[in-house]
Amino acid sequence: MLGKSAFEFYHYLDSVPPKVEFHQHPFYELFFFLDGNVNYTIEGKTYKLRPGDILLTNSLDIHRPEIFPGKPYERIIVWLEDRFFEQLLAGGDDLASCFADAARKDYRRIRPSHGGLIRMRTLCHQVSMAQNSQALGSYTLVCAYLFEFLVEVCRCYFETSELPREDVTESQKINLILDYINQNIALNLSLDDIAREFYISKFYLSKQFKRYTGMSIYQYIIKKRVAISRDLLRSGASVTTACMECGFNDYSNYLKAFKREFNCNPSEFAAHRHDSLSYCPQS
Repeated sequence: MLGKSAFEFYHYLDSVPPKVEFHQHPFYELFFFLDGNVNYTIEGKTYKLRPGDILLTNSLDIHRPEIFPGKPYERIIVWLEDRFFEQLLAGGDDLASCFADAARKDYRRIRPSHGGLIRMRTLCHQVSMAQNSQALGSYTLVCAYLFEFLVEVCRCYFETSELPREDVTESQKINLILDYINQNIALNLSLDDIAREFYISKFYLSKQFKRYTGMSIYQYIIKKRVAISRDLLRSGASVTTACMECGFNDYSNYLKAFKREFNCNPSEFAAHRHDSLSYCPQS
């Protein structure tokens, strides 16, 4: 049986739009949009959401919803550790494969069919009911319903992943720049270097990057580096190794950036890395 920290399941409803900053999680996140008026930015792409849309993000995806007034904001959020999926791999079922494929294709939205949406909402309701029950076997039912929900999500993803992209704002040039940054994140990247690499002016690059990602190049690089260092810490790397391998040349700057992003210092995170679902606050 899975440990309870291998996943967390939440159903949120806000009448007043919350303000959420750009962030990333040390686990997989499944975002199931139920209602509201929301644009969701993930790694340079902004998705105009419809009720029923599902977003899949992994531990390195920087993302943020922009929630507009006028409608209640309702969503289901599922956080999943790697080990949640591990017990199924022996049987050949890789339910994390949809997350990996979405990251590879750099398109992280699923738009289920009407029938699929009804099944998914029903299963989420069953998870919620079992999660709030004290009856014998309730936790086992939570896991069972959640596995079934993920099977539906994974099947829906691979059935629809080749459909045309809809309701998404992006720039192919910025996509290439993001890919370049991520491929060279450990190097001494600067605005000048990137502008020269892509034969564009610094002013134009800065303006377009902010337009499509919602942040400056410097902010993006720092957020990506601390996310990589966090994952290294989770895998057992030392704080010094995590600092150097993700591109920080100054240890004190690394400590400040990590604490600013995760509200804890790297050594504290490393000491609690097996409980990372709840240790560092998440928005």
